[in-house]
Amino acid sequence: MWYSKNSDEIIKELSSNEVNGLSSNEAKSRLEKNGLNKLQGKKKKSMFQLFLAQINDVMIYILLIAAIISIAVKEVSDAIIILIVIFVNAIIGVIQESKAEKALEALKNMSTPKALVKRDGNIIEIQSEEVVVGDIVIIDAGRYIPADLRLIEAANLKIEESAFTGESVPSEKNSETNTDNSELPIGDQHNMAFMSTLVTYGRGVGIVVGAGMNTEIGKIAKMLDAEEDNTTPLQKKLAQLGKTLGFAAVGVSILMFIVSMFQGRDFLEMFMTSISLAVAAIPEGLPAIVAIVLALGVQRMIKENAIIRKLPSVETLGSVNIICSDKTGTLTINKMTVKKFFVDGTIIDLDKIDINNKEAKLLVDGMILCNDATSKDGKQTGDPTEVALIEVGNKLNILKEDLTASNKRINEIPFDSDRKLMTTVNNYNNKNTVFTKGAIDSILKISNKILINNEVKEFTKDEKDNVLEASNKMSDDALRVLALAYKEIDNNNIVVNNLETDLIFVGLMGMIDPPREEVKSSIDVSKNAGIRTIMITGDHKNTAVAIAKDLGIAEDISEAMAGSEIDTYSDDEFVKIINNYKVFARVSPEHKVKIVKAFKAHGNIVSMTGDGVNDAPSLKAADIGVAMGITGTDVAKGAADMVLTDDNFTTIVKAVEEGRNIFNNIKKSIIFLLSCNLGEVVALFVAILLNWPTPLQAIHILWVNLITDSFPALSLGVDPGDKGVMDLPPKAPNESLFAGRMGILLIINGILIGATTLIAFVLGEKLYPDSLKHAQTMAFVVLSVSQLFYSLSMRNERKSIFQIGFFKNKWLLASIAFGILLQFAIITIPFTASIFKVYSLSLYDWGIVILISLIPFVINELIKVIFKSKK
Repeated sequence: MWYSKNSDEIIKELSSNEVNGLSSNEAKSRLEKNGLNKLQGKKKKSMFQLFLAQINDVMIYILLIAAIISIAVKEVSDAIIILIVIFVNAIIGVIQESKAEKALEALKNMSTPKALVKRDGNIIEIQSEEVVVGDIVIIDAGRYIPADLRLIEAANLKIEESAFTGESVPSEKNSETNTDNSELPIGDQHNMAFMSTLVTYGRGVGIVVGAGMNTEIGKIAKMLDAEEDNTTPLQKKLAQLGKTLGFAAVGVSILMFIVSMFQGRDFLEMFMTSISLAVAAIPEGLPAIVAIVLALGVQRMIKENAIIRKLPSVETLGSVNIICSDKTGTLTINKMTVKKFFVDGTIIDLDKIDINNKEAKLLVDGMILCNDATSKDGKQTGDPTEVALIEVGNKLNILKEDLTASNKRINEIPFDSDRKLMTTVNNYNNKNTVFTKGAIDSILKISNKILINNEVKEFTKDEKDNVLEASNKMSDDALRVLALAYKEIDNNNIVVNNLETDLIFVGLMGMIDPPREEVKSSIDVSKNAGIRTIMITGDHKNTAVAIAKDLGIAEDISEAMAGSEIDTYSDDEFVKIINNYKVFARVSPEHKVKIVKAFKAHGNIVSMTGDGVNDAPSLKAADIGVAMGITGTDVAKGAADMVLTDDNFTTIVKAVEEGRNIFNNIKKSIIFLLSCNLGEVVALFVAILLNWPTPLQAIHILWVNLITDSFPALSLGVDPGDKGVMDLPPKAPNESLFAGRMGILLIINGILIGATTLIAFVLGEKLYPDSLKHAQTMAFVVLSVSQLFYSLSMRNERKSIFQIGFFKNKWLLASIAFGILLQFAIITIPFTASIFKVYSLSLYDWGIVILISLIPFVINELIKVIFKSKK
């Protein structure tokens, strides 16, 4: 632990020299031995490897075998259709995968291009990749830290570390040795500077103690590299479904083939019929349909300010029951804001400030004049704390530019982390006035009077106690407290040594990075939807709990745990207690991953939101990682599944609602396709068992599977969302696709579609006893059209089509009309009729097949009415 070692001891241990630095030869030797100071990543997969990964699925294997056999028996058209589906599905997967996994690339690009180091007694500028352990590095404001450093010198040094710590204000640094040998979080290592963080104030000198992958950011890179891909619930279910259907199809086909052999049928004819049955049992278009529905959902979500990087994440959102959210920039606005002030012995909310009150006016003016930051036209520079003070003036129409122009600065004493004070001398109201702002304890030490009700009084112990009590009340609300004091001096007394003495205390200002206004209502919506919000932050425990209380996440500090407490539990012990806590403060990247995994161990579907480098490993470990698009680092975006373009927590809740509706629509599409395929299996298998002629040709089945029922399935995938979906709890992670009545409806409708197809076939044989082709045509049309009508009933499993609105889904109506038109064209146009081996139907025939095709739709609507009346 470098922070607990003396700097001289470290310089000696690393064989360096504080004055001269390393020699050029020694630096070259270390560079050759340890390699460049950059982050490494694992070898990326080629496009071909990604393509092979997409077809590594049981369902795809069975389809490939079917295609090969089709070619062998010269049924080339069947094989071509199967191969097209496989290819399109694989290409969609490759496109999505090739856009993913850019986190390590972003980490590499975060390294600073140049660094100032001491070599051979000279200060030179080198590429950051050439920095080695033992180098003496010079740092100043505006420069990135090139490697992990143990500070040797620090003068008013502040470093922006929010990407690591989650804190919204820069960390103050010093070179003092930390005598505490316990494990400290990054935010408390005040004598350390870390690779890729930014110096915002002051200057310093440090010795490199870690480079490349041995830095804190390198550790995060390793965690990202090691974290395995998570398979989403939908992917798992579809994979299992594919295996089940594949084995079932093969089993049924073998059984039917054996039966047909006992019946003495033609070997080749029954072999092709068995293959047709296998093809009928497997929904070839299912992967493509699901991918397209997800892609359409992604387009809708972009309009809601959510960019989905990985298609299956849309479905995962609908299952989320825990949102682990970073505080800074996600639940809060990531901007220090003054909320309360204290003058005349009273704490008052900022919006109730009376600027005509002399003490209040003096407090605001003094805080603005004793300030080096700027804030104009929405653009800010300088320390966030000082920017917050200027923003108070902007709200009250007291602009810094005007105030400083009429009250010019004459002298100053810059802020110092040891004094915790900043002082300026201004010609204020034509009098030389000293303004000193700083920490409350530092101001109290140098103040002997107090301004109350326009009178300057002695600063008695009672008055000081009142001020301390007010400061403590603000601190209890997690406010960062700054105090202001002043005094008037004559022109001959502007001596720096006398400025910070005998001051008159004016008042206090309390500030915080406040919650976003819309977040609280979004958390309430989440609660109503059965979703828990967990706050995870690098900030202090009290600050985190105050924000959590305000947002309704937690009720008291007993529901909060610090990172140091997490370390006291093993992984198994932590899993047992994780549900008792809603706030986790002062955490490291390792802690965040541990928290996410502990929640997942209870079977939860966990979303993790964040914006910093420190969030990347946990974003990747979560079921769905959500990164901020505006304030988020490239690393966080690269590791996330979803990126918010407005950095708004409310968008996550909208995305969850959209995810639930999309999953419901996917479920409708899947049940619809499986019902249709089951109907085909029923029709073929029953006909074979009863020793009937084959009612359908192989090409009929492929046409219906890949063309006719694909358009309704897609239209169901874009069905208008259910407005009450967020009034229901999240679906269980292990919930079957056939949960509720869906499984029963699948079987009922499969039998109905199969039965109506056979009815049409038998009726065709009776009407046209000398024409098998005529009977097969009627069966073919009924199989197709009955599925089209049946899709109307699939829009809602409980409500009638007339309750939810017959014309609400215009895409579905268009699909049905288009499907019937296609079917009419196929059997009417001579060229297509010869390919499909069908017969042109008369107007009388069409009347019969339409009436038969309506049977599944009518029965489904009647079932809904019966269930509703019973309920």
